[in-house]
Amino acid sequence: MTPADEIPRTVACPNCGRSVPWVRESRWRPFCSERCRLIDLGEWFDEDHRISEPAENS
Repeated sequence: MTPADEIPRTVACPNCGRSVPWVRESRWRPFCSERCRLIDLGEWFDEDHRISEPAENS
């Protein structure tokens, strides 16, 4: 089987949970659409998502 014959891996859209094929043609991957991508971006801008600070070692 060649790579072109393989079934593409799918991932869940981080916003709505729809299945998104992980292929080059999936323009908004890992999101299913531009709308879901922009919703996620807005959540980062509103600071609903954050990267946590490293835990301090005692």
